[in-house]
Amino acid sequence: MPAEKDLQLHEQLERKIPVAPLGLIIMPSASELGSKVDNWLVQFRSLDHNIVKKDPAFRNYVQSTYSKPFQVPRFGSGEGKAVLEDTVRGYDIYIISDVCNYSLTYRMNGFTNHYSPDDHFQDVKRVISAINGKAHRISVIMPFLYEGRQHRRSGRESLDCAIMLKELYGMGVSNFITFDAHDPRVQNVEPLSEFDNFLPPYQFLRTLMMSVPDLTLDKDHITVISPDEGAMERAIYFANVIGVDTGAFYKRRDYSKIVNGKNPIVAHEFLGSDIEGRDVIVIDDMISSGGSMLDTSRQLKELHAKRVFICCTFGLFTDGPDAFDDAYEKGWIDKVVVTNLNYIKPEIKSRPWFASADMSKYLASIIDYLNHDSSVGSVTTPTSKIHEILEKYNRRESTEPIDV
Repeated sequence: MPAEKDLQLHEQLERKIPVAPLGLIIMPSASELGSKVDNWLVQFRSLDHNIVKKDPAFRNYVQSTYSKPFQVPRFGSGEGKAVLEDTVRGYDIYIISDVCNYSLTYRMNGFTNHYSPDDHFQDVKRVISAINGKAHRISVIMPFLYEGRQHRRSGRESLDCAIMLKELYGMGVSNFITFDAHDPRVQNVEPLSEFDNFLPPYQFLRTLMMSVPDLTLDKDHITVISPDEGAMERAIYFANVIGVDTGAFYKRRDYSKIVNGKNPIVAHEFLGSDIEGRDVIVIDDMISSGGSMLDTSRQLKELHAKRVFICCTFGLFTDGPDAFDDAYEKGWIDKVVVTNLNYIKPEIKSRPWFASADMSKYLASIIDYLNHDSSVGSVTTPTSKIHEILEKYNRRESTEPIDV
């Protein structure tokens, strides 16, 4: 049976007419996440309410799936195209893509190539081109912001993220939805276009509570740490939500040389109060190779932190899990929490230090509310409610801390 909260939210949405019938285009790169989102939407809208059956404004409101069939085949030369297998005329379309999914391959001139972020982005544009202006509205959901780390220009450099956004908006995209953008100010490239950037602190809390049974979330036991100056805003927000202290590292770099396009890090310097005997949550937007994050964890343990929990929205693990295995064996890390917004190898998911924060229900709720042109603030758990649930959790009165 649907939860009481789901029933209340559904009844609230029924008071607003959807802008158009809902349609999902789940790119192959996001098949696992997209399937979960589709299942949640089916569950949300399968509730038996007469208004849905009788009102023509709710045409195609209840479906067994909202996913639209399509193909993105490749020619032997590596060229591609998108082919829609069903009509999307008049639909409110949401295209879901994971540009970091390197597990997909295609053949080109007899060679096997793995998909790059560029390949995934081109396929998104091909789908938009195949829609050919027939949809009522097009939104692109790209959890990992394509070229998000190249969001600003320093000297003779490209400005890839801004160009990507201008290109999509120019093709008729109405709204761009992402999560934990490296720098959301890149949306200023098109200030009159919709750009939604969502954060996963509630899902982090839920996952930590469920995977670390003896965790005490209060100011006497927890400190939230930013691994660098760029993540300070995230750490401060997260710390304020749970009412604890915060600290930070700053990266001391060697500006006399450039390695792989950036100045190498010489050392991480800690700024903050004493963390001896305290559990520490290190929060950032992504784990790339993980070297910087693991060095931060090592120093926290040298400062006598009790346990180190890493929370990152995206776990890319570009150099594989070996360094994290080694750090876990040495006691530098105790748990790594990442979302399921990007592809992660099954072998990494089986590691004892790994925990996944499921974002599918949250993303489905966002889509549901946007389809009704309703404020997405309605699907966000209020801070006061989180404080109440945290208090119950610390007294061990609740085993289901957050339902988002």
